Amino acid sequence: MTLFATASTVAICSYALLSTVYKTAQVFYTLPTNVAPTSGDPPGGEPRPSVDVIIPCYNEAPRTLSDCLASIASQEYAGKLQVYVVDDGSANRDALVGVHEEYAGDPRFNFIVLPKNVGKRKAQIAAIRRSCGDLVLNVDSDTILAPDVITRLALKMQDQAVGAAMGQLAASNRTETWLTRLIDMEYWLACNEERAAQARFGAVMCCCGPCAMYRRSALVSLLDQYETQRFRGKPSDFGEDRHLTILMLKAGFRTEYVPEAVAATVVPNRMGPYLRQQLRWARSTFRDTLLAFQLLRGLNIYLTLDVIGQNIGPLLLSLSLLAGLAQFVTTGTVPWTACLTIAVMTMVRCSVAAFRARQLRFLGFSLHTLINIFLLLPLKAYALCTLSNSDWLSRSSAANVPDTGGSIPKPDLVGSDAAYSEQQ
Repeated sequence: MTLFATASTVAICSYALLSTVYKTAQVFYTLPTNVAPTSGDPPGGEPRPSVDVIIPCYNEAPRTLSDCLASIASQEYAGKLQVYVVDDGSANRDALVGVHEEYAGDPRFNFIVLPKNVGKRKAQIAAIRRSCGDLVLNVDSDTILAPDVITRLALKMQDQAVGAAMGQLAASNRTETWLTRLIDMEYWLACNEERAAQARFGAVMCCCGPCAMYRRSALVSLLDQYETQRFRGKPSDFGEDRHLTILMLKAGFRTEYVPEAVAATVVPNRMGPYLRQQLRWARSTFRDTLLAFQLLRGLNIYLTLDVIGQNIGPLLLSLSLLAGLAQFVTTGTVPWTACLTIAVMTMVRCSVAAFRARQLRFLGFSLHTLINIFLLLPLKAYALCTLSNSDWLSRSSAANVPDTGGSIPKPDLVGSDAAYSEQQ
């Protein structure tokens, strides 16, 4: 056995061992518990907390924004609700006038028009500083909420130790292309495996931007840190959801996942926008993982395994693939051990997902392995080498924004990166 063959075998075996331990623990911690459900009424007959919904909007298609606002207007929440739609310097502002006028007569809706584009994070902050609700729900302008989302998230926030809670995400345009179907399954796995396991310990590491609720008292105390995030001396504007979640955890608050609170968001339907989105998310993840390391000492050991599994695992897989490629180039022999190990692990993972979701379509998620190996792993390596780059990467002019609408696909609830309008 050559040096490259040995290196490939050792790396892939180490990857298989780490992934098996990590994924087994992850599935175990997503199993239902016997914890009694929280009452739907506030303790002591107190009124329900007031909720401010913040919706930054940039070059959004009128129909997409209208669908988003309609889903919020139809929320079945018994408490006070205020909605703040922030136009972040959109170039298609004239096309959105009809949408604004549609809800101008609803006293719950407030429209803030910024004179120029300042970015999603600052647009959010502009609305947060003008609002005063007990809870703040961040919603992306291409996201549709199920009617009970605010009620379910507010119910979780009854625990004063909880600083943030996210809902379950699905792709509203799931049936559009093979890629949107794949991303929808990816979201299901991210929510019902990764986030669900983290939530067992009150430490969801990223309350995703399309639908995440925060406690105002905690949020206000962190607002300056959130607004002024920098990396290597440069402003860091993307990955706002992950960074705010980490700040909540550092401040001592719990972050939770509520699988019954379902939100559907528009996902990329072509490979180019998808890869740009993944590059932005990879940079954000690497940056905030450095902050997350400081939290691990005070959290359950599973969270350390989670961070190791998500960061060391891809590194071991990459080493195995590079060594296998070198083996093939130098000796002409195929690294069968690595190939068969990856194939078996893919089949096992997809089979477990299909069983848990009760949907055979998850067997098709095996295609994601090829995308991961040939596209996402090299992209993550590039992201690591260009961490200082803070370009949003996926913005486009208003003329390039498709006027898409959507509906909420019903996900299967098990157990317990969307973007600032993916068309941007």
